[in-house]
Amino acid sequence: MTDQKPTHVHNPIPLTQPTAPVVPFQPPSLPDVQTVQLPDGRLITGYALTPVKEPEPHRPRPAISPLAVNIALGGIGFATACGGLMLLTTFIAAVAALIQQLVILSAVVSGGFIAIQVLGTHHGRDRGTVVNIRRAVFKRNNFHC
Repeated sequence: MTDQKPTHVHNPIPLTQPTAPVVPFQPPSLPDVQTVQLPDGRLITGYALTPVKEPEPHRPRPAISPLAVNIALGGIGFATACGGLMLLTTFIAAVAALIQQLVILSAVVSGGFIAIQVLGTHHGRDRGTVVNIRRAVFKRNNFHC
């Protein structure tokens, strides 16, 4: 095994001179510097490149007028407000009907109480009211009994 020749993994390619002039470029913000250690122990330091994002394909916008959208949203808002007001007026009408029924009930109860007092039978008492009447005389703005 010792008589095998080492195989070459990498064939160096000479760099050619650029044909275009080199223009110095300063990026707006410096990217992070990264250091990578190769398996043979060499260190390689360089800037990390972010991949270029492909622009999204242009999608045509639907031909809807912003005025039409505003009118539709206004109509939805108006319908919502009308529904809320209708619910509120229904609730107020129900409370008013409840109060009216309570007033009628209290009138019936108090009228019944008065009817029992007036028309009810009085056991053990005289029927009628006793009033003692005296002759009263007014003389010189004074009351005399």
